Amino acid sequence: MDIATIIGVLAGFACVGVAVLAGGGGGVFLNIPSMLIVGGGMMSATLIHFSLGQVMRIGAVIKKTLFCQMSTEDALIQQMVNFSAINRRDGALALEQQLPSVSDEFLVKGLRMVIDGQEEQVIADQLSMEIQYLQDRHSNGKRVLEFMGSSAPAFGMIGTLIGLIQMLRDLDDPSGIGVGMATALITTFYGALLANLILLPLAGKLGMRSKRESQLREMMLEGVLGLVRGESPTAIRERMQTFISSKHREELKPSV
Repeated sequence: MDIATIIGVLAGFACVGVAVLAGGGGGVFLNIPSMLIVGGGMMSATLIHFSLGQVMRIGAVIKKTLFCQMSTEDALIQQMVNFSAINRRDGALALEQQLPSVSDEFLVKGLRMVIDGQEEQVIADQLSMEIQYLQDRHSNGKRVLEFMGSSAPAFGMIGTLIGLIQMLRDLDDPSGIGVGMATALITTFYGALLANLILLPLAGKLGMRSKRESQLREMMLEGVLGLVRGESPTAIRERMQTFISSKHREELKPSV
């Protein structure tokens, strides 16, 4: 689980909630029509802009962003170094016994192709397509979240305009102007809060997670291709460490 995201969301709502309650206006900020305008309008616009399949997949993408645990670079490099030692000592078929210890489906697929004796170019093409599909899928999810984040404030403004029109229609009663203005502005508040505390930060987090997962898979691809070539553990370690900054490289000491 991505603890930082959970803490950020809870802390953000807590800060806003405390500020609202401190002002003594907790009940004023609850307005069902405003919620319907922002939430319903945002979802309607999203369905118009994207296909139903793209919108339906956003939940799975967000879930993976928040709850999927990725390998660390040092653990991955050490794992591939171990596989290389087994491959050179006992042959590719011996790697099949190591598959139950591998949790990443991408790496399992690559190892199975090595065990089956697939050619290097075939493995490279197949796994590169997997990486490209991952990037495309995450890019689509990021675009959906960014669109929702931009449309929520827009529908908040639309709700505010609706409220102002209704308020200006009843100017005969000056005592209701303040209440009407406050009600009109609540919709803008909902749209801005939803966009800036949930949707846009999630889009940014998804982009960063996608970049890191793509890098890890590129490292896996290089390690798998090294196994096909029969490279030594040291050679595979050096090749995979090219994806890591020189400063971080000094901190990683995979044993060969």
